[in-house]
Amino acid sequence: MIRIKYFIIISSLFITFFTSQLVAKQFDTVAQAIITKAVSTQPKSSYLRKMYKISGHRPIWVTQHNLTPIAKDLLDRVLSDPLLDQRTKMYKNAKNILANGTSTSLFSGKSSIGKHIKLEFKLSKLFKNYANYTLYGMIHWGHFKVLFKRQAGLDDVYADWEIYPPYTLSSLLRTIIVNNDVNAPFDALTPNTRLYTKLKKKLEQYKQIALSNQWPKVVIANKIVPNSSDIAIPLIRKRLSLSGDLKECEVNDSPIYDSCLVKAVKNFQQRNGQLVDGIIGKGTAKALSLSVGQIMTKMQLNLDRIKMMRRNDNGKHIMVNIPAFQLYFYEDAKVIQSMRVVAGSKKHPTPIFSETIKTIVLNPYWNVPTSIIQNEMIPKLLKNKNAMKKQGIEVRNGWGSDAKKISPHTVDWSKYRYSKSVPYRFAQVPGNKNALGKVKFLFPNKFSVYMHDTPQKHLFKRHTRAYSHGCIRLQKPRELLKTFSSFNKNVNYDLSKKRLKGKKQVYLNLNENVPVDVTYLTAWVDPSGTLQMRNDIYGYDTMQLKYQRRY
Repeated sequence: MIRIKYFIIISSLFITFFTSQLVAKQFDTVAQAIITKAVSTQPKSSYLRKMYKISGHRPIWVTQHNLTPIAKDLLDRVLSDPLLDQRTKMYKNAKNILANGTSTSLFSGKSSIGKHIKLEFKLSKLFKNYANYTLYGMIHWGHFKVLFKRQAGLDDVYADWEIYPPYTLSSLLRTIIVNNDVNAPFDALTPNTRLYTKLKKKLEQYKQIALSNQWPKVVIANKIVPNSSDIAIPLIRKRLSLSGDLKECEVNDSPIYDSCLVKAVKNFQQRNGQLVDGIIGKGTAKALSLSVGQIMTKMQLNLDRIKMMRRNDNGKHIMVNIPAFQLYFYEDAKVIQSMRVVAGSKKHPTPIFSETIKTIVLNPYWNVPTSIIQNEMIPKLLKNKNAMKKQGIEVRNGWGSDAKKISPHTVDWSKYRYSKSVPYRFAQVPGNKNALGKVKFLFPNKFSVYMHDTPQKHLFKRHTRAYSHGCIRLQKPRELLKTFSSFNKNVNYDLSKKRLKGKKQVYLNLNENVPVDVTYLTAWVDPSGTLQMRNDIYGYDTMQLKYQRRY
């Protein structure tokens, strides 16, 4: 921002020089000369320098007599954006330009060229900010990535968050200039998926609730059980009425935690990822105490995340939502299958990204990652050279298909405890004890993350399910296999069941691939229209809100 202000000051010096020559030169020629000279003072990496290279150093937003049509459309979009807070500098700057930068006096007189170019640069600044805001929202993705790297240096963390913006700032501007159209490219920045449009609509509803000033401040001092009495009960009743959880229950001032309110609290607990027991303990009390502003902020944050997702809404696709510990299989926006998942622990977060499921593996080998070999397997071997045999893990002298099986007794494992690489492959043979279970779903990615079965079925009974090293464990892998068999001729479910009784590894290459989005949504609207909210298990909400862009 300081760089742009400096740019405008420097350019004013060139404006003064060229203004006296306006009589002898045409507007476009003079304006181009001023812009060329002014941007030459900018660093080669500056966005403004790139911006005017795209335009050939010609004005983008102003003509000799008026604003260009795309400038007028830009102002209109900024000032009519329903999600843009009118208290932001960006909104105020757009309003100021509209009020003071479009008058007849501005575009007349011998010295008007100076006013033209100053206005041009103000509009360029407005475009950059609004394009950033529309593309990326309030999340400062660059800063967020830096925080990831810092965290990786302090802890055993290797997570990442891949984003998929439909444009860069440069490609967006180029499209606008070539087509002389602001609206179509900006419209393309707004997802038309049901996931986005439903959450946006819900946010608009909560804005109306906020304007009513009826949202109560709920303070719950102690645990509240059914049929007990508490002074917070009337406020809880009002709070749940506004959020739609109270349904047919009456809003009254009774302090009794009656059966109807218990049912409403269970509705609330279900859609907030709480244990559904009707008891208002610490977790439920914390969720009930959120202000309407805090809930709206959470919705806005997740709208910005949805912008960065691959935009799958038609046909078949899978979404795994980490904070919900849930997999959803969609077909044309309808959920045809869902199941619980176990995700990565806080020390081993599941990365956020999109890919395509291409292969299913029956009776998989588990090739142990180097990090697990060094952190878990080698310490066990240093204590007991037979430790791998107990786990059904073979050790081979390389990764090639001809790598030979060796005895762990023949290796000095202390040499590889902290080395950069381990020249041995650890592979757990197929079977019921295999860490990947009996079925694995592959969607090739740089994180080596996939979905798989697990012998640890008891973990699916737990409310919070963050226990893996980053991969996604499935509650019902065979049911997912059956779903894939219903539209893939290469997957015969009955034959697959027979093969799963053995131990031979089998690869099933899909003839119809399925996109999968591994997401981190702590607020979204489900297909029934219900606002769902979840705890920030990895602390990403806190990180992204702390370092938001300021417009």
